[in-house]
Amino acid sequence: MRAVSQRVFGGPEVLEVVEIERPVAGPGEVLVQVHAAGVNPADWKRRSGLLGRLGEPPFVLGLDLSGVVAAVGGQVTRFRPGDAVCAAVLPPRGTYSEYVAVPEESLAFVPPGLDHLHAAALPTAALTAWQPLVKIAEVQAGQRVLVHAAAGGIGHLAVQIAKSRGAHVIGTARQDKHDFLRGLGADELIDYTTVDFEEAARDIDVVLDPISGAYGPRSLATLTAQGVLLDVRGTGPDRTAVRARAAELGRRYVEFGFTPAGADLQEIGALVTGGALKVVVDQVLPWEKAGTAHELSETGRVKGKIVLAVR
Repeated sequence: MRAVSQRVFGGPEVLEVVEIERPVAGPGEVLVQVHAAGVNPADWKRRSGLLGRLGEPPFVLGLDLSGVVAAVGGQVTRFRPGDAVCAAVLPPRGTYSEYVAVPEESLAFVPPGLDHLHAAALPTAALTAWQPLVKIAEVQAGQRVLVHAAAGGIGHLAVQIAKSRGAHVIGTARQDKHDFLRGLGADELIDYTTVDFEEAARDIDVVLDPISGAYGPRSLATLTAQGVLLDVRGTGPDRTAVRARAAELGRRYVEFGFTPAGADLQEIGALVTGGALKVVVDQVLPWEKAGTAHELSETGRVKGKIVLAVR
């Protein structure tokens, strides 16, 4: 089969389409013929060597997929060939390829009415928003939730998830994205380029922060005494300063990394089906243009998600 791989760490130019061995679905696994693969910041970070701890090249990038079940391994009970499915997977698996063997528990059915391009944009970003907001912070009606980078892949879904639970949602984003976010349900918006968000946002119960760095200590200042800062960056600047500041202020601080979970994806899919959640695809590129997709992602100016069309 074909896949987008790399032989060395480096810039987008190191990505190339290669022929590799097609995987086989082992016990408890489902072989998925990939139709589309979502692009996430973790992809270009790993490509460039910033996530070198995940192994040396060659490897296949990609965390998100949507496609059709091609075969099932032993002990698989929920899926059969022909089912439309989506999932997030973790290295060493990679979704920039024609086929991926996925653990059954990571898979979910594609929500009815959603095409593969939009389904592939959903898993990692949605799980990174839904799991901390719902399972850790337990966001409830009437709470005030602050979402940073609200127009991005994680942020635009977090705004809608918090809103679906009855929260008053405040987002930080550039002015030119405010109308977009109002359309997704944001109650208040802060242009971080002209306004200090820690002065404009007060009495916050939950902060979801996909930026980290200096945003951490600044976000702690917006919280109520019982509030929580959810740092969902995954990788990035050292967290020593924000940990120390949280302890000093007596505020709850959680460093979060998503877990691939088909059951959670099914609950997220129910929000999509019910009209409470819309995944926005900024651009679709052929998977041979994965390098271009990475260049766009690295700008930090993407509205929603970038998706690679594999099939």
